[in-house]
Amino acid sequence: MQDSNSISEETELVKVYLGLGSNMGDRWQNLRQALYLLSQKIHLTLVSPVYDTAPLGNTEQSRFLNLVCEATTTLAPTELLALAKEIEIAIGREPGPPNSPRPIDIDILFYGDQIINTPELLIPHLRLTERAFVLVPLADIAPNFVHPVADMRVRQMLMGLKREPDDVVKWENY
Repeated sequence: MQDSNSISEETELVKVYLGLGSNMGDRWQNLRQALYLLSQKIHLTLVSPVYDTAPLGNTEQSRFLNLVCEATTTLAPTELLALAKEIEIAIGREPGPPNSPRPIDIDILFYGDQIINTPELLIPHLRLTERAFVLVPLADIAPNFVHPVADMRVRQMLMGLKREPDDVVKWENY
């Protein structure tokens, strides 16, 4: 396991988990386009079902569609972050305040079992243990994955949420 401020730039194959969300425009098409663009640079191995979810923070905006995907990549963490940002821009995301509406959001949830803490990148994703809209789809594809900081399986984190994930509804429209 790697820790703290050093980020491996090695080219070994690493399993990663990404969270995708959209609440502007054609949400489903935005997710599909993001998955397609990701698949051009990394190998997608699993994609969760899609969930319709309430926004957090700024609740005066449209609901999100969320999913989680598993992939393998030889991209370094910083390169994967650059790819995610490039795709977000290509799909129409513009800079804005936190929790603002967006056509696509791509978060790196896990990069193998690495712990990365730099000004640009925090892995595992900081608040994923508190977010049903991430844990529900993640549990669909990786219930036994162990969070390298919390030392808990995904399904345990989901069961330990302080509130019920009742506003995370499987979306059947695709």
